[in-house]
Amino acid sequence: MSELLRIENLSAGYGEAVVLHDVAFALGEGQTLALLGRNGTGKTTLINTLAGATRQHGGSITLGGQALHKLAPHQRAAAGIGWVPQERNIFKSLTVHENLTAVERQGKWNPQRVYEMFPRLAERKTNLGTQLSGGEQQMLAVGRALVLNPKLLLLDEPLEGLAPIIVEELLRAIRRITQDEGLAAIVVEQHPQAILAISDEAVVLDHGTIVHTDRAATLRTQPEVLDRLLGVAR
Repeated sequence: MSELLRIENLSAGYGEAVVLHDVAFALGEGQTLALLGRNGTGKTTLINTLAGATRQHGGSITLGGQALHKLAPHQRAAAGIGWVPQERNIFKSLTVHENLTAVERQGKWNPQRVYEMFPRLAERKTNLGTQLSGGEQQMLAVGRALVLNPKLLLLDEPLEGLAPIIVEELLRAIRRITQDEGLAAIVVEQHPQAILAISDEAVVLDHGTIVHTDRAATLRTQPEVLDRLLGVAR
């Protein structure tokens, strides 16, 4: 398996405040990484740093052999980063279809494939972003990242605050995107068992530092380790 992402000695934060300290790991092409940790441990900061939305104080980020840390956020998107932030950041004054076509790049993912994966969006393609439920907005945010045809998909708590039926629908979609379609992903999630079930690797952060790495399947069978690291076993 070829290496896709390499992070070395990464330190980053906001302004002069350093949140991440000497973070280092690698991810292969087509792999999914579960990024775990208690609230406030630096998970979102790491995702934001990969997308170019923080101040990097040291270290390097390489995506497909390209030095990502030297690029502006829009250049990182062009280099292959697809980012779904916690806030979703859809264009609420545009329709569903306009949200997708406004950022679409040539590749196998296009609006029609997004509609096939999320039939709810197909039914609402002429609705404005403000007219969508929270779950529909999250589906649109994921779809909008996909039509960029990225090499690496970043998902920051994609299941947060959603109804159980929507959670299941999104989990199925993430599984399809990663396992069936082979798109590499890093997923931040507060429900460890749900995301470990569809991930290859796992990294646990605490106080901005990696404190545990393992195969996702192994960590999923160790509730006592999850309880120690996260304070929750389920």
